Amino acid sequence: MTRIYGVIGYPVSHSRSPAMHTAAFEALELDALYTSFTIPPKQLRLVLRGLVACGIDGFNVTIPHKEAIMPLLDRCDPDAKALGAVNTVVVRGGKMIGYNTDAAGFTRALQELGQRPRPRAAVILGAGGAARAVAWALSRAPRTRLTIANRHVDRARQLARWLARYRPHLSVRVQSLRRVSLADHDLLVNATSVGMRAGDPSPVDLTGCPKTLLVYDLVYNRVTPLVRQARQRGCVAENGLAMLLYQGAEAFRLWTKRQPPIEAMRRVLETVHRP
Repeated sequence: MTRIYGVIGYPVSHSRSPAMHTAAFEALELDALYTSFTIPPKQLRLVLRGLVACGIDGFNVTIPHKEAIMPLLDRCDPDAKALGAVNTVVVRGGKMIGYNTDAAGFTRALQELGQRPRPRAAVILGAGGAARAVAWALSRAPRTRLTIANRHVDRARQLARWLARYRPHLSVRVQSLRRVSLADHDLLVNATSVGMRAGDPSPVDLTGCPKTLLVYDLVYNRVTPLVRQARQRGCVAENGLAMLLYQGAEAFRLWTKRQPPIEAMRRVLETVHRP
C-alpha cells in the first residue's frame, strides 16, 4: 500500500521538502509519495482531521502553522514542547505526534564541518524560532557560553530568559546587533533572514574577527555576503543547506524507521540551490 506524506503551510510552494523526500523514497525504492498541502490558518483543524481520516502517514509543518498546530496534536516530544514549535508530525494509529528536528539538523550540519559537541563560545544573530533551535542545540554542551544579538534587544532577552528556565547554569549574554563583538568566540550563527534576498548586506562586519571563527548562516538559498566575507577572512563558513538536509533526514527517519539516503537527498537540494 502506498504511504502518503507531505508538507503543510500557507504558502507552501517555496518548500524544497517534496523534491528532497521524493528523491529519498526513490533511492530506497519505497512505495510512498510526498506532496504539498496549502492550508489557510482558519482551516488548519478541519484539514488535519481530513488528512488523518484519509490515511496520511506523516507530514512536515512550515509557516505559519509550526506553533498553531501544537494544541491540535495528540502529543509532542520533549524537544518540540520546549521549543514551542513542531516541524514534523508522525501519524500512528490515527494519533498525531509532533517533533521538532531543527536542533538535530543544526547539530548534524556542524558535525559535517568537522565540529564535535563540546563547550564553545558562540554568537547567535537573531532571536526568533530559528535562533531558539540553534540555542537549544548549542546549550546541550556543558560550559557553553552564548551571546544572543538581535536588532530588538528585548526579544533577545526573552530568548535568554527562556533558555534560563531549561538551562539554569548556561552562560548567556545579550547584545544589540549593532554592537556585536566576535572577539573570544569560536562560532557565529546567523539565524536572521538577512541574506535571503539578493542585495542583502551582511548582518555583521567580520573585519578583525579571528580566522578560527566558524561561521554558519542558516540562509540556504544562496551563498550569502556573510559566508563570502568569512571565507575571504580565511574562516570556515557555510550556508544552511546542510541543516535543511539533516532536519529533513531526521523527519524521514521518524516516519519510515529507515536510515535516510543522505547523498540522494543532498544531490537534489544542491541541484535546486546551485549557487
